[in-house]
Amino acid sequence: MRPEQKIVAIGAASGVIGMVLTVWLLTTWLPAPVGIDTTADRLAFALRINLIAVLPLFGMIITIANSRFLSEAIDPTRKAENQRQIVDGRVADNTLQQNFVFVIVSLTLATLIPVTHLQVVWACAVVFVIARLVFWIGYRIHPLYRAPGMSGTAYLNLGMILYVLYSMVTRS
Repeated sequence: MRPEQKIVAIGAASGVIGMVLTVWLLTTWLPAPVGIDTTADRLAFALRINLIAVLPLFGMIITIANSRFLSEAIDPTRKAENQRQIVDGRVADNTLQQNFVFVIVSLTLATLIPVTHLQVVWACAVVFVIARLVFWIGYRIHPLYRAPGMSGTAYLNLGMILYVLYSMVTRS
């Protein structure tokens, strides 16, 4: 393995381990929501939580807009972005992609998970936000250091997808 691959592999593994532990801890610490009796209640619960999950993307968009406004990159057709602006744009693009998956899967998850464990949706949203910030900060330090945040987010989404698919198959 090349040194760059080792850095990414260690970062990715730490991101996955941190994600799993944090989701588990938060799920055990957070109280189960009350007064959620219908599928509509579950969807409303998850939609409210998704507002939190979209905050990093909104912060990235504002950061990019302000940075462009204060530089030659105010006209994006000039291709005058500096390295930080390029990184922020890539982070925002990837965060939009990850947010799309997170929204769909967390809404679906909220309809399938037992109501006594519905707080896992909150836990996943908190971890999603943390992982996106770790991705952004790591990417700004060095592109190889984006791995913990990227793997934490991607495998969080994958874990939710697998749970949803398993639930759908076993309930049929």
